[in-house]
Amino acid sequence: MRVFSNFEISASGLSAERLRMDVVANNIANVETTRTAEGGPYRRQMVVFEPRREDTQFLLPSTLRAGLGLPPDTDAAPAAEGPSMAAGAGPQAGLGLGQAGWAQGQGVRVVSVIQDQGPGRLVYEPGHPDADANGYVAMPNVTLINEMVDMMSATRAYEANVSAIESAKSMAQQAISIVGQSSAF
Repeated sequence: MRVFSNFEISASGLSAERLRMDVVANNIANVETTRTAEGGPYRRQMVVFEPRREDTQFLLPSTLRAGLGLPPDTDAAPAAEGPSMAAGAGPQAGLGLGQAGWAQGQGVRVVSVIQDQGPGRLVYEPGHPDADANGYVAMPNVTLINEMVDMMSATRAYEANVSAIESAKSMAQQAISIVGQSSAF
């Protein structure tokens, strides 16, 4: 059994949500940017996630491994007892579980950061240096309310992953305590 798989799954969520918070902060910082290097107003950016595939092997970040007192690349996944179940191949299908029942490739990864192609807004401001002939300025397609909702969502998801790590840590400590007590007899 992979003892640290819970940590790895939550760590993937922490990394993904941290990037999402950074992207949202960048969007908020550029809410009034009317001129970019690419030309035109700033375009809202969004992070695209996907679940990790069944054949993805997790690696704990080196800082987390060091904090847990582990050498690099330990706790390798157990060898599967036969091929992994594909979707629709059995009672555990769609759960990311291999034939032996071990979690394989659960978590999330960032696929890309994309630009929102939605329309921006036009603001009548004839004195602005980026105003067109009619006095309208093309503004970014960033809405502060949407960005704050995204930031709150990312923050809550981050906090949930931290809580999951704390729970897994507590359970592991209790298991070690039980094993230590039983070996004393």
